Order: sequence, then C-alpha cells, then structure tokens
Amino acid sequence: MTSERPLWERFLPGMGALKRYQRDWLSGDVVAGVTVAAYLVPQVMAYAVIAGLPAVVGLWAVLAPMFLYFFLGTSRKLSIGPESTTALMTAAGVGALLSAAGGPEHYAEVAALLAIAVGVVCLVGFAARLGFLTTLLSRPVLIGYLIGIAVLMIVSQLGKVTKLNVEGESTWREVVDFLGKIEQTHLPTALLAAGVLAALYLAAWIAPKVPGSLLVLLGAAAVVSLFGLRDHGLAVIGEVPQGLPAFRIPDFSTVDVWAILPYAAGIAIVGFSDNILTARAFASGRGEVIDSNQELLALGAANVANGFFQGFPVSSSGSRTVLGDAAGARTQVHALVVIALVVMVLMFAGPVLESFPNAALGALVIYAATRLIDVPEIIRIARFRKSELIITLATAAAVVIFGVLAGIGFAIVLSILDLLRRITRPYADVLGYVPGVPGMHSLDDYADARAVDGLLVFRYDAPIFFANADDFVQHALEAVAEADTPVQWFLLNAEANTEIDLTAVDALDELRAQLQRRGIKFAMARVKRDLYRRLEPTGFIEHVGPEFIFETLPTAVRAYAKRYLARHGRWPDGVPREVVEP
Repeated sequence: MTSERPLWERFLPGMGALKRYQRDWLSGDVVAGVTVAAYLVPQVMAYAVIAGLPAVVGLWAVLAPMFLYFFLGTSRKLSIGPESTTALMTAAGVGALLSAAGGPEHYAEVAALLAIAVGVVCLVGFAARLGFLTTLLSRPVLIGYLIGIAVLMIVSQLGKVTKLNVEGESTWREVVDFLGKIEQTHLPTALLAAGVLAALYLAAWIAPKVPGSLLVLLGAAAVVSLFGLRDHGLAVIGEVPQGLPAFRIPDFSTVDVWAILPYAAGIAIVGFSDNILTARAFASGRGEVIDSNQELLALGAANVANGFFQGFPVSSSGSRTVLGDAAGARTQVHALVVIALVVMVLMFAGPVLESFPNAALGALVIYAATRLIDVPEIIRIARFRKSELIITLATAAAVVIFGVLAGIGFAIVLSILDLLRRITRPYADVLGYVPGVPGMHSLDDYADARAVDGLLVFRYDAPIFFANADDFVQHALEAVAEADTPVQWFLLNAEANTEIDLTAVDALDELRAQLQRRGIKFAMARVKRDLYRRLEPTGFIEHVGPEFIFETLPTAVRAYAKRYLARHGRWPDGVPREVVEP
C-alpha cells in the first residue's frame, strides 16, 4: 500500500518505482525509448523553431527535464519536454518582453529566464498545494484552446513554408500580410513543404507506429542534397553546435520579475493542466495514482533546471506519450533510453541535422497543429450541450484574436459564468407516479404520469444558495399555481439540494410562510443528516415541524396519505397501494 512506503518515496516516486523494477519490463522500455527518440528528435527541433530559438535548443531542452522527471514524476508513461503549446506561449511571452530586455540579441536569455520563472511558479504551487486548480479548465475549454493553438501554430509557420517575410501585430494581420504577399512565394520552398506535409499524413495513415516524422525529414534532407536545392534558395537549419548544453546562469537583470510573472503563470497553468490530463489518461486502469501536487514539483524542477541549461519552458507531449505507450513503455526507464539517444545525436549527428530544410520543419509543425483539432470530440460536445459548444468555439476564437494568455483567461471566466448560469437557472419539475414504473418521476417525462391528489412533490435540481434562491421560490410558487388540483401539501424533494446557505434558508422559510398563508403545508423529503444539521440552528426545522421532515419520499407520501385518509375517509387518488400499504 502507498501509505506503507517510506517518506522519501513520496518525493522521489521514480526511485521507488525503480526499486520495484521487474527485469521483464526492460525490453518494452528499451523499444519504447528508441521509438520515442526517433519521433522526438525532429519534433522538438520544430518546437524550438516555434519558440523562436535555434532548432538544437529543442534537443537541449529534453535532457534535464526528462532526467528530473524520472526521479520526481508520478506517471510511468508521461513524456516531458518541449511541446507545441508551451513553445508557442514562449514565443508570445518572449516577444512581448524583448522590448524591455533590449532587443533580439537577448532572446535566448529571456527564454531561459522564462523557463526558470515557470519553474518557480510551479514550485510555489507545490508548496501551497494548488494542484486542484486544474479543475478550472473544463473539457470544452481545453478542446477550444487546442483549436486556437492549432490556428496560431499554422499561422506562425506560413513564412517558413513559403519563404515570405510575414509580419503583423496580431494573428489576423499576419494572415492579411501573408495573403498580400502570396504571389511572391518561393516555389521550391512551398513545393517541398507541401510534399513533406503530404508524406507525413501518408506515413501516419499507412504505418502509424513507424517514426514517420524522422524518416520524412531525413528524406527531405536527402532531396535537398541530391538535387542541390540550396543553390535554388532553399533554406536549411545550418550549423548545429555539437556537444551537450553547458550550465549557464542567465542574467537576471535582463527583464523585470513583475513583467515576466504573468507570462510564466500562464505557461505554468496551461503546461501543468496538460501534464495532469495526459498523465491521468495513461494511468487509468493501471493502478497508478497521479499526485497533482507532486507533478507541480516535478514540472517546476524540470523548468528551473532547463533555464540553467539554455533551454525554454517545457511541459508534456501527448503524442510522444501515446507513442511510448503503444511501443510498450512500462516505466520512466524508457525516458533514460531517450536521453541516451538524444545525447548521441548531439554528439555525433550534427552534420545530418544541419541539412534539415526549414520548410520541412515548418510542414511538421503544421502537421502537428492539425492533429490538435479533434473533430469527433467537437461533434460530441455539440451533441451534449449547445452552451458547451459555444464555450469551445469562443475559447478558440479568443486564443486566436487576443492571444494565448488572454484567451485562456477569457475561457476560464466564460466556463465559470456558464456554470453559474446553469446553477442559478436549473431544471425544476413536479413528481408523480407512473404505472408500472417504481418510484416517483417527473410529470413531464411520462405522458401517463399522475400526481397524488392534493400533494405537490417539487424537485429543484441544484444546490440552493444566494444566486438562485429567488429563482427557486419563483418556480415553486409557479408549480403550486399550475397544479391541476388544489394543493394541500407542498413536499420539497431535497435530494439535489446538497448545499445551502443562509440566504437560501431565509428563502425556504419565506416560501413556507407564503404557503402557510394559503393553507398549504410545507414539508421536506430526502433530507440528509448533513443538511438537517445545517438547517437546525437557524430555527427553520422548528418552523416547519420535525414531524414534517422525512428521510425518504415513500415515508413522506405515506404520511400525507394517512392524513388525507383521516380527513376524507379515503386514500388520495394517484397514490399506489404499495406505498400506503407496504
């Protein structure tokens, strides 16, 4: 059991997993490590380009994060490192900070400082146990966010796949500028990019488990070399520094801490949410427990270390995690295999990397962007609830129009407002009995449902609090007014009213008083003990009468029926015999 493990395993779960490592897992981890590395090399180089950094920085940014996550992370499968979303947010953040930092020559310095700041934000979150904040990002928000990110990624690569100098202060201005210059497109560059893009889709369709991205980029480099396309103006990555990244302390005076903090916080929130969602997706059914606070520690340490090794902010990669899982990864040992292979690439593969064409990397980014748009999930959201589809599309539009950070803030606010809208205007209905169907059900759901004569059983499907207390009273009084027969008892089915505040208690008491003036008795059923304890100190129980507070609906209906029988000499119409004579 987790509780019986030593305390050090709580903070070093990777070492605990290694202590229980089984020899027959090794082959799966090695194969998965080789597979992920083959996919990772071109991918992280492309993400470094998105971030506005030399392609080799993407490889540098793999080493420290993966190594630290091996010790600190709680997921056995998660692949941490450069990722499209954080790369794009890095580009946006560094670009905004550069004017204060003194110009483009400080770009790498600011990117490293941003990584450290992201790490510090995560570490503060770990110390404050803020892992629960991931709940602010609902599924529609995340889907819409990914759509917006995909659009931004595609627009960011338009210049690279056409060799045009695309400029603009916003995304739509960049698109307008691109369309205005499209006639000046460098044809060899565009043709190579289109060919690479088609080859990537074809490889994913024909052989999804093969590292198609690496093979396609190697093929593109071979085409450039064989046909001498560099002589026709085709741009390549160029000189790649060989060797490992050196430890370097960035100049902390380059940017103001208060200026960098909002960008760091945004990247930390988004990156951490991505980590948790991906880790939990691959932990389900495997006996793993993903500790959200420990994940904050792991992500924080990874980013701080990355900043001191000339990297940029990182998160997790869903595509690499999927690939590793499919290839047989059992533990984070597969990440050690990835690290070893990346080190070999940095030490020996410089000449090969130098020949990778920029247009091919741009096409790879566009390919990755299109994979972020989950059409089946959008359709599922649309079928579930129209308001959630609106949130999805509004989030995507906000990210594209206002930028990543503002878009995420807008999306969270919109989700909370939609939640409040649904809580403050929930579904309310009247219950009755349906022939042949046990229990009580909404009169609106069954054509042959029938209310008990003189008894109005009312259900309000939300906790009652200050924001919906008036709405509750209004719906209750409308139900009384629309009843087919004169109401003698108003019975509140409180099964959904799990939370209540003092404003709501006052509203309940006001409803009770209004009904009493009309000669209608107020009663409650399915009152849980916790709710009863909250109501008792307010005097409400005393006003209603403890004998009119029931634990179940059948006991409440039976109590009403007996009083009806004593008054009228017969059972009320609409009540089943098994209820009054159990």
